[in-house]
Amino acid sequence: MDTKEYIASGILELYVAGTLSELENLEVYLNSEKYPEIKKEIEEIEASVLSITKSVSPGIKGYGDLLNRMDGANIAKTGTIGNKVSWTAYLGWAASLVFMVGLLWLYQQNDQLKLDLEIVSREKDAMEQQIADSNNSLAKTEDLLKTIRDKNITVVVLNGQTVSPTSYAKAYWNKGEKKVFIDAQGLPDPPNGFVYQVWSLTLNPLTPTSMGLLEDFVDDDNKVFALANPNESEAFGITLEPAGGSESPNLEQLYTLGVATS
Repeated sequence: MDTKEYIASGILELYVAGTLSELENLEVYLNSEKYPEIKKEIEEIEASVLSITKSVSPGIKGYGDLLNRMDGANIAKTGTIGNKVSWTAYLGWAASLVFMVGLLWLYQQNDQLKLDLEIVSREKDAMEQQIADSNNSLAKTEDLLKTIRDKNITVVVLNGQTVSPTSYAKAYWNKGEKKVFIDAQGLPDPPNGFVYQVWSLTLNPLTPTSMGLLEDFVDDDNKVFALANPNESEAFGITLEPAGGSESPNLEQLYTLGVATS
């Protein structure tokens, strides 16, 4: 086969445009597998088409280049423009190209739509989370107000200790409900990798029992934490512990301490 003549015939452009019959498509495919120069030419034509479709504009340089190549390929074989490949074939090829451009445009629009929907979905999720957080905060506030207004409430003031003299906190203890609200507004933000841990204390002998951690301290705006307390507490203390908490308090990191009065 004279591959130069085959390439100049214009059949490869029609092959890329998808206007050939199944038999002609198979013939071009087999020739491309057999002759590397034909395969390379097909790849170059496809690259030109991709360049055109990416710009989504038939007026760019790549479009004119591709048409010129078709004309040039025809001139190389026949010496005239349009003898081998009629203008009807050109129009068919152009229609196919426009169709490909349209498909790419729809694909791009679809991708943009998916992206927009994803952004809207994220915004919706964020809004729902804000509403949930707001509802949780409101429920916590209402629960706190109910607790501190209870006539049987015990309020324990926790004063700053040696490691942090300016720190302070309050414990609102509802013995009937076995619940304690810790108002930790007076504590500084814990350093990275550490967490505040609340302890119920009996004094003689000194016996600490963990009531829990003040989780997400930095992100909690009101700094009020609800903890269960089934203990017969005589005092409350708050220490700074490694993330995850400790089995026993680090008294060198005792931030606040307060004795419960009967």
